[in-house]
Amino acid sequence: MIDFRTPAPAPGRLDVLWHPGWPSPKHDPAPEIQVHAYSEHTLILRQNKSVHYEAPFLFLLFGNERALLLDTGATPDLAYFPLRPTVDALIERWLLRNPRDEYGLVVAHTHGHSDHIAGDPQFADRPYTEIVGPSLAEVKAFFGFQKWPEDRAELDLGGRVLDLIPGPGHQDAAVVFHDRHTGLLLTGDSLYPGRLYVQDTPVFAATVDRLLAFCETTPVTHILGCHIEMTTTPDKDYPRGTTHQPDEPPLQLTTAHLRRLRDALAERRTHCGDFIVVYDD
Repeated sequence: MIDFRTPAPAPGRLDVLWHPGWPSPKHDPAPEIQVHAYSEHTLILRQNKSVHYEAPFLFLLFGNERALLLDTGATPDLAYFPLRPTVDALIERWLLRNPRDEYGLVVAHTHGHSDHIAGDPQFADRPYTEIVGPSLAEVKAFFGFQKWPEDRAELDLGGRVLDLIPGPGHQDAAVVFHDRHTGLLLTGDSLYPGRLYVQDTPVFAATVDRLLAFCETTPVTHILGCHIEMTTTPDKDYPRGTTHQPDEPPLQLTTAHLRRLRDALAERRTHCGDFIVVYDD
């Protein structure tokens, strides 16, 4: 059994050059999915922009009894986006080093938009697999939220526990996941280096307040969202639909960016250097 309880968050690596797509998508030599090992038990996947311009990031976290796949990308077709074979191979490789019988998989989502749930059907017939539906009712029922969005929930992967914080404002069923083992805060589309689409400003601001309160009492090493849409020039983003982004900044942000986001919402400000707030309400 792996002991995931550590006095401080377990270290990981983010010295990765994410593949930014290709000038001619059909000639892109890179694989459909890039896999980076943040640590032995924590993998970050990115869908190639040549497959879909959204290029969402996905997360695969291993516990003693089951793994968590967080989000399933923007493309349902296995031929263009072989998520299931990729995840199966990664789990099989992990199990060779950490043998277990009847190892489970939970497929869940940061929120229910199509570019985060399109690959769900690839896992429909997978053994020992639970797929969390994307609706608010399904999210609340599976994770046991009693008083949404005020309360939190927990997900135990077998000694590896994640804190789940309701995150509506961008989408009604959004959830932010905090991994106690690594200290990573996985914010989905609520915060990332790109355009943050706000569906309901007061609700979104309340989510940011909850996250800031959580970060005051809990170690957070990095904030990882699900997209990169900015350039390295402050306040300059790539246009929606871009399939080649050669001047991308890193994915990871910090709790200071959360505070900057809260200030921007209070002032209804848009440009914040490392991200842009888009008000849809």
